[in-house]
Amino acid sequence: MIDTHRLSSQFTCVKKLDSVIDQPSLFGDTVVKSDAAVPNGGGFSDPSFAVNKEIPIHRWVPWIAGFSRNFVSDALSRYLSKPGTVLDPFAGVGTTLVESILAGHDVIGFEINPYAAMACRLKLMAHRVNTEKLRAAIRDFEVFYDHASQNEYRPFSTPPQGFSTRSAFYSPKVLYKVLILQDFLAKNVAGTVRDLFSLAFASTMVSYSNYSYEPSLSRRVTGGKRDIFDFPVGEAITAKLRQMSKDIDWMRDQVGTNAINSRIYNTSFFNCRQHLDSGVVDLMITSPPYLNNYHYNRNTRPHLYWLGFTNAPKDFRPLEQDNFGKYWQTVRELDRLVLDFPNPDAELVRSLELVRAQKPEKGIYGGNGWANYAAAYFNDCYRFLKCAKWTLRRRGTALIVIGNNILQGVMIPTDRYLAKIAESIGLEVVDIHIPRATRIGNSIIQSGVRVGKAKSSDSLYEAVVELRKR
Repeated sequence: MIDTHRLSSQFTCVKKLDSVIDQPSLFGDTVVKSDAAVPNGGGFSDPSFAVNKEIPIHRWVPWIAGFSRNFVSDALSRYLSKPGTVLDPFAGVGTTLVESILAGHDVIGFEINPYAAMACRLKLMAHRVNTEKLRAAIRDFEVFYDHASQNEYRPFSTPPQGFSTRSAFYSPKVLYKVLILQDFLAKNVAGTVRDLFSLAFASTMVSYSNYSYEPSLSRRVTGGKRDIFDFPVGEAITAKLRQMSKDIDWMRDQVGTNAINSRIYNTSFFNCRQHLDSGVVDLMITSPPYLNNYHYNRNTRPHLYWLGFTNAPKDFRPLEQDNFGKYWQTVRELDRLVLDFPNPDAELVRSLELVRAQKPEKGIYGGNGWANYAAAYFNDCYRFLKCAKWTLRRRGTALIVIGNNILQGVMIPTDRYLAKIAESIGLEVVDIHIPRATRIGNSIIQSGVRVGKAKSSDSLYEAVVELRKR
């Protein structure tokens, strides 16, 4: 049995945020700093998503919780000596899947958020896109947009009816230009080309809105920024589309005539048995949401509404209920949510009770609400690991990037608790690797904590939990 209290430092990695250290302008990521890679079993390459901003295909959609393509590439080199099948149960916008395809592997992804799943699908089929048609559509859009902008054009498109925000999402001049784009999409393009236009819009839409990621989506004025009264929307869209067109040619050069086998399921990984046979995955590289209550679906509300994936608040309920880790807002009012899997680790039980005892006078904002949230999270860890065991081949490996957290002042070593659950269902815990990194947290821990190498009991860190199916 592995001593999961031992903290190895072989891996360097990053995922999911508590607060932003270095955030890109559109839809940022937590960035941590790591030591340089050490060959032959040492650290992985720099895990920061920042490098992805310059990498073809990866740069299409900035994402709040990405890790770098170098981390994935290193993992593939270490654990797959020949072509195999790679799974990411929390695919996001597809970093793991794209890198695996480029390395010659088959890929499977599960992603509950339809906007992110759309991005995955388009990235993985990019080599099949007819770029001549795409570039012709870009030219047509420029003509349409310029003519409409200069001739008192009246758009027939309207903002999504169910989408509302505390203050206007777009200023009037910006909204007018966005609706010109929507008119063009409605009348002039179809199929994959239309989807690429929609993705270009979605990946830039917040940058010219009156909202920004701080890291949660909120009004610009709340973060001390001015509203955006006007913006060259058409130019931003065409610039993104030209970048995408160039990247499509690049990917075609990389992939060549090689057959690509990819499957993207826009559903929860908890439904894996409906889609996959047992024992079909050689390597899992993934990172589930952290225990930080970052509301991924809520923070993509503009994208989901404007792309037509949701029409009313009720459309978000299935996403919230099926998501990994129930959001605090959905469980805080329950009387007492308990761990519902066999033989939970005694230390985990004690930690949750300690959280539950904090600040009872604050009602749902006190310890009981947060203990309910943590219990729901670890119940989902159990469900996730059962699915992981189902999908992995014998001797297959899972690399799970995850961060600890602090709830109501109580340290929750999520990596160790997840490893204990994995061990209880018969998975081998090979190691827990701790990155040489710093991480800042201020979202729900009530204080900022800066750490060096994650040795203190009150440190925040990222870990890679390495599992193997026996």
